[in-house]
Amino acid sequence: MSSIPRRILLAAAAATVILALSAASAAAHPQTVHVSGTQTVVDESAGLYRMHGGLLGKWYILTFDPIYASDAMLVASGTGTLNQYIEREFDAQMRRTACRPLAAGRLKPGSVLWFGLALSVVGSVYLAVAVNILASLLGAAALVSYLFIYTPLKRKTPLCTLVGAFPGAMPPLIGWAAASGKLNLQAWPLYAMLFLWQFPHFMAIAWMYREDYDRAAYRVLPRDNQSRIRFVNRQILLPLSGLIIVSFLPALTGQFTTLFCVGSLVLSVGFLYYGGQFVISRSTSAARQLLAASIIYLPTLFFVMVLARV
Repeated sequence: MSSIPRRILLAAAAATVILALSAASAAAHPQTVHVSGTQTVVDESAGLYRMHGGLLGKWYILTFDPIYASDAMLVASGTGTLNQYIEREFDAQMRRTACRPLAAGRLKPGSVLWFGLALSVVGSVYLAVAVNILASLLGAAALVSYLFIYTPLKRKTPLCTLVGAFPGAMPPLIGWAAASGKLNLQAWPLYAMLFLWQFPHFMAIAWMYREDYDRAAYRVLPRDNQSRIRFVNRQILLPLSGLIIVSFLPALTGQFTTLFCVGSLVLSVGFLYYGGQFVISRSTSAARQLLAASIIYLPTLFFVMVLARV
Protein backbone atom coordinates (compact mmCIF):
# COMPACT_ATOMS: atom_id res chain seq x y z
CA MET A 1 0.00 0.00 0.00
CA SER A 2 1.37 3.39 -0.96
CA SER A 3 2.46 5.90 1.65
CA ILE A 4 -0.10 8.46 2.81
CA PRO A 5 0.96 11.97 1.74
CA ARG A 6 1.52 14.18 4.76
CA ARG A 7 -0.76 16.94 3.56
CA ILE A 8 -3.67 14.48 3.26
CA LEU A 9 -3.13 13.04 6.72
CA LEU A 10 -2.67 16.51 8.20
CA ALA A 11 -5.89 17.79 6.63
CA ALA A 12 -7.89 14.82 7.90
CA ALA A 13 -6.34 15.00 11.35
CA ALA A 14 -6.73 18.76 11.66
CA ALA A 15 -10.39 18.59 10.71
CA THR A 16 -10.99 16.03 13.44
CA VAL A 17 -9.01 17.99 16.04
CA ILE A 18 -11.27 20.98 15.41
CA LEU A 19 -14.23 18.76 16.20
CA ALA A 20 -12.80 18.03 19.63
CA LEU A 21 -12.09 21.70 20.28
CA SER A 22 -15.60 22.60 19.21
CA ALA A 23 -17.02 19.91 21.47
CA ALA A 24 -15.00 21.25 24.38
CA SER A 25 -16.26 24.77 23.75
CA ALA A 26 -19.88 23.62 23.47
CA ALA A 27 -19.64 21.64 26.69
CA ALA A 28 -18.02 24.48 28.59
CA HIS A 29 -20.22 27.27 27.19
CA PRO A 30 -23.64 25.81 26.25
CA GLN A 31 -25.26 29.24 26.41
CA THR A 32 -23.28 30.51 23.42
CA VAL A 33 -24.17 30.10 19.75
CA HIS A 34 -24.65 26.40 19.16
CA VAL A 35 -22.38 24.88 16.53
CA SER A 36 -21.93 21.14 16.99
CA GLY A 37 -18.65 19.39 16.36
CA THR A 38 -19.99 17.98 13.12
CA GLN A 39 -21.20 21.35 11.93
CA THR A 40 -17.99 23.15 12.72
CA VAL A 41 -15.70 20.65 11.06
CA VAL A 42 -17.78 20.07 7.96
CA ASP A 43 -16.09 22.98 6.25
CA GLU A 44 -13.10 23.57 8.49
CA SER A 45 -11.39 20.71 6.69
CA ALA A 46 -11.54 22.74 3.51
CA GLY A 47 -10.07 25.77 5.24
CA LEU A 48 -7.24 23.57 6.46
CA TYR A 49 -6.73 22.10 3.02
CA ARG A 50 -4.47 24.95 2.01
CA MET A 51 -1.70 23.81 4.31
CA HIS A 52 1.78 22.96 3.26
CA GLY A 53 4.86 21.56 4.89
CA GLY A 54 7.65 23.96 5.72
CA LEU A 55 10.68 21.86 6.51
CA LEU A 56 12.45 22.86 9.70
CA GLY A 57 14.70 20.00 10.69
CA LYS A 58 12.23 17.11 10.92
CA TRP A 59 9.25 19.23 11.81
CA TYR A 60 6.53 20.42 9.45
CA ILE A 61 4.92 23.80 9.99
CA LEU A 62 1.23 24.15 9.19
CA THR A 63 0.15 27.33 7.50
CA PHE A 64 -3.47 28.25 6.90
CA ASP A 65 -5.01 30.26 4.07
CA PRO A 66 -7.54 32.70 5.56
CA ILE A 67 -9.47 32.85 2.29
CA TYR A 68 -10.19 29.12 2.43
CA ALA A 69 -10.89 29.28 6.14
CA SER A 70 -13.70 31.75 5.51
CA ASP A 71 -15.93 29.13 3.89
CA ALA A 72 -15.57 27.09 7.09
CA MET A 73 -16.97 30.03 9.03
CA LEU A 74 -19.88 30.38 6.60
CA VAL A 75 -21.09 26.77 6.63
CA ALA A 76 -20.47 26.18 10.33
CA SER A 77 -22.26 29.40 11.25
CA GLY A 78 -25.11 28.63 8.86
CA THR A 79 -25.65 25.17 10.29
CA GLY A 80 -25.52 26.42 13.85
CA THR A 81 -28.05 29.09 12.99
CA LEU A 82 -30.43 26.62 11.36
CA ASN A 83 -30.08 24.22 14.28
CA GLN A 84 -31.09 26.97 16.68
CA TYR A 85 -34.06 27.75 14.45
CA ILE A 86 -35.25 24.13 14.40
CA GLU A 87 -34.83 23.58 18.13
CA ARG A 88 -35.79 27.06 19.36
CA GLU A 89 -38.88 25.95 21.29
CA PHE A 90 -37.07 23.09 22.98
CA ASP A 91 -33.96 25.15 23.74
CA ALA A 92 -36.21 27.50 25.71
CA GLN A 93 -37.20 24.60 28.00
CA MET A 94 -33.64 23.63 28.90
CA ARG A 95 -31.66 25.61 31.45
CA ARG A 96 -28.39 25.10 29.60
CA THR A 97 -29.76 26.49 26.31
CA ALA A 98 -32.47 28.93 27.43
CA CYS A 99 -30.10 31.89 27.06
CA ARG A 100 -29.43 31.28 23.37
CA PRO A 101 -30.51 34.37 21.38
CA LEU A 102 -33.43 32.79 19.53
CA ALA A 103 -34.68 30.74 22.49
CA ALA A 104 -34.57 33.85 24.68
CA GLY A 105 -36.60 35.85 22.14
CA ARG A 106 -33.85 38.33 21.25
CA LEU A 107 -34.07 37.43 17.56
CA LYS A 108 -36.99 36.87 15.17
CA PRO A 109 -37.34 33.28 13.84
CA GLY A 110 -37.88 34.36 10.22
CA SER A 111 -34.73 36.43 10.15
CA VAL A 112 -32.71 33.61 11.70
CA LEU A 113 -34.02 31.10 9.13
CA TRP A 114 -33.09 33.19 6.10
CA PHE A 115 -29.74 34.14 7.56
CA GLY A 116 -28.88 30.49 8.26
CA LEU A 117 -29.93 29.39 4.77
CA ALA A 118 -27.85 32.12 3.14
CA LEU A 119 -24.75 31.24 5.14
CA SER A 120 -25.07 27.51 4.44
CA VAL A 121 -25.71 27.84 0.69
CA VAL A 122 -22.99 30.42 0.08
CA GLY A 123 -20.49 28.44 2.15
CA SER A 124 -21.26 25.15 0.38
CA VAL A 125 -20.98 26.70 -3.08
CA TYR A 126 -17.76 28.43 -2.10
CA LEU A 127 -16.34 25.13 -0.88
CA ALA A 128 -17.16 23.47 -4.21
CA VAL A 129 -15.57 26.28 -6.21
CA ALA A 130 -12.55 26.95 -4.00
CA VAL A 131 -11.65 23.36 -3.07
CA ASN A 132 -13.43 20.53 -4.91
CA ILE A 133 -16.86 19.02 -5.55
CA LEU A 134 -16.28 15.88 -3.48
CA ALA A 135 -15.48 17.81 -0.30
CA SER A 136 -18.50 20.03 -0.89
CA LEU A 137 -20.84 17.06 -1.40
CA LEU A 138 -19.57 15.31 1.71
CA GLY A 139 -20.00 18.49 3.72
CA ALA A 140 -23.50 19.09 2.38
CA ALA A 141 -24.51 15.48 3.11
CA ALA A 142 -23.29 15.80 6.68
CA LEU A 143 -25.12 19.08 7.19
CA VAL A 144 -28.41 17.87 5.73
CA SER A 145 -28.40 14.54 7.57
CA TYR A 146 -27.53 16.27 10.83
CA LEU A 147 -30.27 18.87 10.58
CA PHE A 148 -33.07 16.83 9.02
CA ILE A 149 -32.47 13.27 10.21
CA TYR A 150 -30.50 13.29 13.45
CA THR A 151 -32.04 16.43 14.97
CA PRO A 152 -35.70 15.27 14.65
CA LEU A 153 -34.79 11.77 15.87
CA LYS A 154 -33.56 13.19 19.18
CA ARG A 155 -37.22 13.57 20.13
CA LYS A 156 -38.25 10.11 18.96
CA THR A 157 -35.70 7.43 19.88
CA PRO A 158 -32.46 6.92 21.84
CA LEU A 159 -31.06 5.39 18.66
CA CYS A 160 -30.59 8.95 17.44
CA THR A 161 -26.99 8.76 18.68
CA LEU A 162 -26.29 5.86 16.32
CA VAL A 163 -27.87 7.71 13.39
CA GLY A 164 -26.06 10.94 14.21
CA ALA A 165 -22.71 9.17 14.45
CA PHE A 166 -22.65 8.62 10.68
CA PRO A 167 -22.60 12.31 9.67
CA GLY A 168 -20.73 13.07 12.87
CA ALA A 169 -17.78 10.97 11.71
CA MET A 170 -17.57 12.77 8.37
CA PRO A 171 -14.85 15.38 9.20
CA PRO A 172 -11.77 13.24 8.45
CA LEU A 173 -13.32 12.13 5.15
CA ILE A 174 -13.96 15.75 4.21
CA GLY A 175 -10.41 16.70 5.15
CA TRP A 176 -9.08 13.75 3.14
CA ALA A 177 -11.20 14.64 0.12
CA ALA A 178 -10.22 18.31 0.35
CA ALA A 179 -6.52 17.46 0.34
CA SER A 180 -6.52 14.63 -2.22
CA GLY A 181 -9.70 15.03 -4.27
CA LYS A 182 -10.71 11.41 -3.60
CA LEU A 183 -11.39 8.82 -0.91
CA ASN A 184 -9.51 5.54 -0.60
CA LEU A 185 -9.34 2.71 1.92
CA GLN A 186 -6.78 4.51 4.05
CA ALA A 187 -9.33 7.18 4.96
CA TRP A 188 -11.88 4.82 6.49
CA PRO A 189 -10.02 3.84 9.69
CA LEU A 190 -10.09 7.55 10.59
CA TYR A 191 -13.84 7.55 9.97
CA ALA A 192 -14.28 4.45 12.14
CA MET A 193 -12.32 5.97 15.02
CA LEU A 194 -14.42 9.11 15.04
CA PHE A 195 -17.62 7.09 14.65
CA LEU A 196 -16.92 5.08 17.81
CA TRP A 197 -15.56 8.07 19.74
CA GLN A 198 -18.90 9.86 19.60
CA PHE A 199 -20.80 7.34 21.73
CA PRO A 200 -18.97 7.74 25.06
CA HIS A 201 -18.57 11.45 24.35
CA PHE A 202 -22.28 12.07 23.92
CA MET A 203 -23.37 9.63 26.63
CA ALA A 204 -21.33 11.66 29.11
CA ILE A 205 -23.13 14.83 28.00
CA ALA A 206 -26.55 13.12 27.98
CA TRP A 207 -26.04 11.86 31.53
CA MET A 208 -24.82 15.21 32.84
CA TYR A 209 -27.85 17.02 31.41
CA ARG A 210 -30.40 14.18 31.55
CA GLU A 211 -32.89 16.27 33.55
CA ASP A 212 -32.67 19.06 30.99
CA TYR A 213 -33.23 16.63 28.13
CA ASP A 214 -36.20 15.07 29.94
CA ARG A 215 -37.69 18.50 30.57
CA ALA A 216 -37.62 19.28 26.85
CA ALA A 217 -38.94 15.78 25.97
CA TYR A 218 -35.79 14.69 24.17
CA ARG A 219 -35.47 10.91 23.86
CA VAL A 220 -31.68 10.71 23.83
CA LEU A 221 -31.91 8.22 26.72
CA PRO A 222 -34.58 5.61 27.53
CA ARG A 223 -37.22 6.82 29.97
CA ASP A 224 -37.15 3.84 32.33
CA ASN A 225 -34.29 4.16 34.80
CA GLN A 226 -33.04 0.57 34.55
CA SER A 227 -33.26 0.61 30.76
CA ARG A 228 -31.45 3.94 30.79
CA ILE A 229 -28.58 2.53 32.84
CA ARG A 230 -28.20 -0.54 30.61
CA PHE A 231 -28.36 1.60 27.49
CA VAL A 232 -25.71 4.04 28.68
CA ASN A 233 -23.40 1.24 29.82
CA ARG A 234 -23.58 -0.45 26.41
CA GLN A 235 -23.19 2.83 24.54
CA ILE A 236 -20.00 3.53 26.48
CA LEU A 237 -18.23 0.21 26.97
CA LEU A 238 -18.83 -1.45 23.60
CA PRO A 239 -17.61 1.49 21.45
CA LEU A 240 -14.64 2.08 23.76
CA SER A 241 -13.63 -1.57 23.46
CA GLY A 242 -14.01 -1.37 19.69
CA LEU A 243 -11.98 1.83 19.64
CA ILE A 244 -8.96 -0.01 21.02
CA ILE A 245 -9.08 -2.38 18.03
CA VAL A 246 -9.95 0.22 15.40
CA SER A 247 -7.22 2.61 16.50
CA PHE A 248 -4.66 0.01 15.43
CA LEU A 249 -6.02 -0.28 11.88
CA PRO A 250 -3.81 2.51 10.48
CA ALA A 251 -0.76 0.70 11.87
CA LEU A 252 -1.70 -2.47 9.96
CA THR A 253 -1.11 -0.63 6.70
CA GLY A 254 2.53 -0.31 7.65
CA GLN A 255 2.38 3.47 7.50
CA PHE A 256 2.98 4.16 11.20
CA THR A 257 5.75 3.48 13.64
CA THR A 258 5.91 1.86 17.06
CA LEU A 259 5.32 5.32 18.51
CA PHE A 260 1.80 5.37 17.11
CA CYS A 261 1.03 1.82 18.27
CA VAL A 262 2.15 2.54 21.82
CA GLY A 263 0.54 5.98 21.95
CA SER A 264 -2.74 4.66 20.54
CA LEU A 265 -2.86 1.80 23.05
CA VAL A 266 -2.16 4.08 26.03
CA LEU A 267 -4.77 6.61 24.97
CA SER A 268 -7.45 4.01 24.22
CA VAL A 269 -6.92 2.11 27.47
CA GLY A 270 -7.02 5.39 29.39
CA PHE A 271 -10.25 6.37 27.66
CA LEU A 272 -11.71 2.95 28.50
CA TYR A 273 -10.67 3.41 32.14
CA TYR A 274 -12.73 6.59 32.51
CA GLY A 275 -15.63 4.89 30.74
CA GLY A 276 -15.43 2.05 33.27
CA GLN A 277 -15.29 4.51 36.16
CA PHE A 278 -18.49 6.12 34.97
CA VAL A 279 -20.25 2.78 34.52
CA ILE A 280 -19.35 1.86 38.10
CA SER A 281 -20.42 5.09 39.78
CA ARG A 282 -22.80 6.73 37.28
CA SER A 283 -22.17 10.06 38.96
CA THR A 284 -22.17 13.50 37.37
CA SER A 285 -18.53 13.98 38.34
CA ALA A 286 -17.58 10.70 36.62
CA ALA A 287 -19.51 11.84 33.53
CA ARG A 288 -17.54 15.09 33.50
CA GLN A 289 -14.29 13.16 33.75
CA LEU A 290 -15.36 10.92 30.86
CA LEU A 291 -16.28 13.99 28.80
CA ALA A 292 -12.88 15.53 29.53
CA ALA A 293 -11.15 12.27 28.60
CA SER A 294 -13.00 12.18 25.28
CA ILE A 295 -11.96 15.74 24.47
CA ILE A 296 -8.33 15.00 25.32
CA TYR A 297 -8.28 11.64 23.54
CA LEU A 298 -9.20 12.73 20.04
CA PRO A 299 -6.72 15.56 19.31
CA THR A 300 -3.97 13.69 21.14
CA LEU A 301 -4.51 10.55 19.06
CA PHE A 302 -4.31 12.49 15.81
CA PHE A 303 -1.31 14.44 17.03
CA VAL A 304 0.46 11.15 17.71
CA MET A 305 -0.61 9.90 14.29
CA VAL A 306 0.85 12.94 12.55
CA LEU A 307 3.98 12.84 14.71
CA ALA A 308 4.51 9.18 13.76
CA ARG A 309 4.49 10.20 10.09
CA VAL A 310 7.07 13.01 10.41
